[in-house]
Amino acid sequence: MGEPIYITIVEDIKQQINYGTLKPGDMISSENLLCDMYKVSRMTVRKSLTVLATEGYIYSVPGKGNFVKEPNQDKYILYFNEMDSIEGSIEETQLLDVNIIKPNLETIFNLQIPKSKRVVVVRRLMYIDEVPVAYDIKYIPYYRGMPIVEKEIHYATFPEIVAKKKSLFAIKKELTIKVQKSNEDITNNLKLNNNDWVMTIEQKLLDELNQPIGWGVTYFLGEYFQLQAVSSFIDKSNNIY
Repeated sequence: MGEPIYITIVEDIKQQINYGTLKPGDMISSENLLCDMYKVSRMTVRKSLTVLATEGYIYSVPGKGNFVKEPNQDKYILYFNEMDSIEGSIEETQLLDVNIIKPNLETIFNLQIPKSKRVVVVRRLMYIDEVPVAYDIKYIPYYRGMPIVEKEIHYATFPEIVAKKKSLFAIKKELTIKVQKSNEDITNNLKLNNNDWVMTIEQKLLDELNQPIGWGVTYFLGEYFQLQAVSSFIDKSNNIY
């Protein structure tokens, strides 16, 4: 079975934009003309235009038509999880501990919880060639009856740990990337010298109401750290990055 006709329209217009046939500011064909070209209803054409607008390819001017949008050259899609952002394959993950603690002020602020709320803390080390290359700490609000199974969180990514009661589709992620000097805890676990610099990724997970459901920090040795990001406008069929 072929793809739906509205997808065909979307891909045709995307191709014209990606190859420069249609340039930013150009008006695309009218709804009536698209209906005639593809022998479809106006509802189908409008569905196609909605997809293009949602993906950021076009914008609408009431009473005038639809126009090609100027692409945001500063926008990238960043791919990150703590298990795959290390140059080389993680050979071992050591679960240091899983504890239920009283939150400190930083944890209270990041999780937006009262100071009486208990928090689950998960600490892990990741190794390559027996060298600790990343130190990972996660904070999750604790609820009575919440299962804390060490075997399940040993190799899990942060959303997988938190998603016991949440759909992965309902979780939004915020990242903060920075370089910082190691403190005593980081230095001891990554076998560093005092005040060595480490790459730091701070993650905050939010539910569908934008309420924090998890907060964590992963510290990476710089020589093992990598991130991948691609432009938001990609012709996937030709693998243009």
